[in-house]
Amino acid sequence: MKGLTELLTCIQEISGGNYSNDIMHLTTGDYDPYVRELAESVGLMMVRIEAREFALEQANDELKCNIVATIKAVARGLSLRDPYTRGHAERVGNYCERLARKMELSDDEIWTMHVAGTLHDIGKIGFSDRLIQNVDTKVDAEMLAEIKQHPEWGFKMLRGLEFLGPALEYVRSHHERLDGTGYPNGLQGDEIKTGSRILSIADVFDAITTTRTYQNAMDLEKAFGILRKLAGPSLDPELVELFISDIIEFGLEDVEDNFSTCATPNCVFPSHDTKK
Repeated sequence: MKGLTELLTCIQEISGGNYSNDIMHLTTGDYDPYVRELAESVGLMMVRIEAREFALEQANDELKCNIVATIKAVARGLSLRDPYTRGHAERVGNYCERLARKMELSDDEIWTMHVAGTLHDIGKIGFSDRLIQNVDTKVDAEMLAEIKQHPEWGFKMLRGLEFLGPALEYVRSHHERLDGTGYPNGLQGDEIKTGSRILSIADVFDAITTTRTYQNAMDLEKAFGILRKLAGPSLDPELVELFISDIIEFGLEDVEDNFSTCATPNCVFPSHDTKK
């Protein structure tokens, strides 16, 4: 029967997820009526499956977007306890995205960096009132131990959201330092992922260019000097210079009154293989 072998091949391709339009040429008058009828039925089924998969993907992305937006809202809630951190998460997220673009990373990596930057301090929700309200007294050993837990707390809060992919590890490791003096795991050198290195720079920069309880905001010249001093022992020297060049070109971030509702405007989520 003419076309039967081709029809079976097309059906096998479709069953494997390859929704090719090759089957449609089997619906022409050149083929046996039985083959044409089956090809038309399978083609219609393929179109319906594609439509349903597309709808499910959209619904899934919308759900993920809403989850990230909820977490961001919770993270911004930290400003109710500590007004000096208002806008910090959003600015760091934007700085991370800018540096990732400067490095010409992929769209997925840029998305991941923005999310990691925005959520990096989510673990601070676990801070005690004593630590948040500490203004006039020095940080003691107990407070310092609590501070050093927040990256791990943040990781544990987010780890069930597998679609965040590498952002989870970046949140966990944003206080690690190249010389091994960071926390929570004392990683050093190549043990620290590039994403964590980007986030570390953005976090430090925003901290020193905004007013905190312990310091006034530094001007750019002094801030660049601090970053360059930390480059090598703590921060990645090459990334520090790229970051500084981006700040010189595009300036500081200002998001205090412009909180977005999602990690990216179009909520397109990368497909992370969590088994790698």
